[in-house]
Amino acid sequence: MRFSAACERNQLAILDVLRAWLPAAARVLEVGSGSGQHAVHMTRHLAGLHWQPSDLPPLHDLDERLQLEGRSGLAEGAVIAQALELDVTRPEQWPCGPFDAVFTANTCHIMPAAAVPELLAGAARVLAPRGLLLLYGPFRDGDAHTAPSNAAFDAHLRAIDPAMGVRDARELQAQARAPGLELRADTPMPANNRLLVYVRAN
Repeated sequence: MRFSAACERNQLAILDVLRAWLPAAARVLEVGSGSGQHAVHMTRHLAGLHWQPSDLPPLHDLDERLQLEGRSGLAEGAVIAQALELDVTRPEQWPCGPFDAVFTANTCHIMPAAAVPELLAGAARVLAPRGLLLLYGPFRDGDAHTAPSNAAFDAHLRAIDPAMGVRDARELQAQARAPGLELRADTPMPANNRLLVYVRAN
């Protein structure tokens, strides 16, 4: 079964932020669920949480974890929905919503740069008024990286594919304004990551 060491390391820190920001019994869409570890962890700790996983196909690894670990031991009233195929650049694949939050971890630097505005726009479409978009991962500020390791990671990604790379948090903030998302928090996280919290303005 697919396993992400990064998910294992960061899930407690992410849980703390989600607990602080999510309303009770929140409905959350996760974009890029990968191994499904976040889906399982969050629903085991947040009562009433409805978590909608999604990812690019194939989904068999994600489905396997959800079947084995996501059907029991969850917090009271919490539910993990069946995973959806979602390419953020295809509007017809986005679920209808409304969601209280859209969460995605370590995806912005992997998806092509041209897809990032599509992620922002899609999230804004499916969020309820005052809903949250939560972006977790490494981010830079202009040409300034938060750590040498992030600069090295950025260079590594761009060597693989010039369309990938650690995204500029300032540029994201500007891009997010077009679909009506406003930055509310920029939270430092372990291992030189950050969690950016956007709110749908209306």
